[in-house]
Amino acid sequence: MSPRLLRFCFSTFLVALTGLSALGADATEITPVPGFAQRRLAGVKVQVTPDRADWTYAVGEPAKFRIAVLADNHPVPGATVTYTIAPEYTRAEPVTQTVPPEGLVVDAGTMQEPGFLRCIVETEIAGRKVRGLATAGFSPEKIAPYQTNPEDFDAFWQKGRAQLAKVPLEPRLTLMPEACTDLVNVYHVSFRTIDVGWSGPARIYGILCEPKAPGRYPALLRLPGAGVRPYAGDKSTAARGILTLEIGIHGLPVTQPKEVYDSLYAGALHGYWLFNLDNPETYYFRRVYLSCLRANDFLTSLPQWDGRNLLAVGSSQGGQLAIVTAALDERVTGVVSVHPGFCDVTAEYLHRRATGWPRPFRTEELNASPHATAAKLRTASLFDTVNFARRLRVPGYYTWGYNDEVCAPTSLHAAYNVITAPKTLELTLELGHAYTAEQWDAMQTWIGRAVGLKN
Repeated sequence: MSPRLLRFCFSTFLVALTGLSALGADATEITPVPGFAQRRLAGVKVQVTPDRADWTYAVGEPAKFRIAVLADNHPVPGATVTYTIAPEYTRAEPVTQTVPPEGLVVDAGTMQEPGFLRCIVETEIAGRKVRGLATAGFSPEKIAPYQTNPEDFDAFWQKGRAQLAKVPLEPRLTLMPEACTDLVNVYHVSFRTIDVGWSGPARIYGILCEPKAPGRYPALLRLPGAGVRPYAGDKSTAARGILTLEIGIHGLPVTQPKEVYDSLYAGALHGYWLFNLDNPETYYFRRVYLSCLRANDFLTSLPQWDGRNLLAVGSSQGGQLAIVTAALDERVTGVVSVHPGFCDVTAEYLHRRATGWPRPFRTEELNASPHATAAKLRTASLFDTVNFARRLRVPGYYTWGYNDEVCAPTSLHAAYNVITAPKTLELTLELGHAYTAEQWDAMQTWIGRAVGLKN
């Protein structure tokens, strides 16, 4: 099954399972609709649309949202909705109204500073709840991060790189014949990384996919999203003529049954992004960030590497790691980052503004986050994606949507706007925390051009 088809099937499965579209402002639920002929089932969706085609306004300009409840793309008679309009991650008093056949138009007001205003709509049809949303951007190109740039930032990471350089690579490669194709060899690989100081040599594991044809190739490091899971590698990109390495970040072999990783994620690795947050020297992501550089050590040691082209690519947590890797490693020649995490993470607690996954300083109403100590806020400044974005010097491709409820677009633009390197941002406005087949194709096109592929 091709990656595009696999992503489509997975998105379709999520829609069928949860009734929520991961791909836009329309939330779909398969449910009986009152008033229709017996035994007829209709796909009911709540459609929310800003009154401007690009969903974007200048600060101070008024915005409106149009709400429609549709079954088989026709209005559901007498549907009642409850909606809220507020900046991301904040609460507002809900309003309940009946939706007329032509749709319900509501005034959203405006914002007096750059940011995003979100309309979330819920309804209940035949006992089933359906949800939709849309988000209006107000001068997003002017959003500035609140995260400060620590004076010792570069010294801290130079120290880490020096420590990593003292660790021998000791690579291990195991061919996986059952995973190989006519064009690609697939290996389960591992190599040494910085030690955690108590359990002996630490290793990072991944899947290497290399073109079978003799030659030297550009290299691509594919970085993982949040969680704990097995990996299969990126054979489709390797088949195009690119050495690809997909890594896990937890120091675990990546070919075990899925239930092994599920158990770890529910147990020992639950909330790993908070482990040792009070100490930058032992914080969980320090080993992760440096291990991404070690993955590049492995890739660039391969005789098949062309010696010139090296990309860092990822989405969500992987988008965060792609920016970090490109900022710390001068060998990286390009970056692709999809809705990166860990952007401007102190803004929620310190300034009541939406931040990115994993929201370590999450607040409820005006209650202080239990993690918002001086030590943890200090550590976050050394790991925030914003401060790595400031240091990017290579071309990058970036993409996300306004409806992302995991990595708030306010935080994404806060990081993007500080990048001074050549950059391309392509938006799929209605997108949540996912990406579409069209975005995948656009990313692959950018990657091909960046490394000089002819196809």
